Amino acid sequence: MPSTLTPPPETLTPPGADDRCDRCNAAGKLRIMITGERELVFCGHHANRYADDLAKITIRYATEPDFTWRGAELLS
Repeated sequence: MPSTLTPPPETLTPPGADDRCDRCNAAGKLRIMITGERELVFCGHHANRYADDLAKITIRYATEPDFTWRGAELLS
């Protein structure tokens, strides 16, 4: 049986072209994982607008390469 490669659990993939913001349906720029292994996707506007609150509940996050999330500095 062929083996299947899966990313380790600590890896989170950046939003893809089809991922839409959970708040406004714009293109996703940030994917966060919160408790219960649930994922949320946000556009750049909403990701930075709610950065303070999102950073409090984020376990892991991934962004598109050209996007800088303001919440990243709060997590470090």
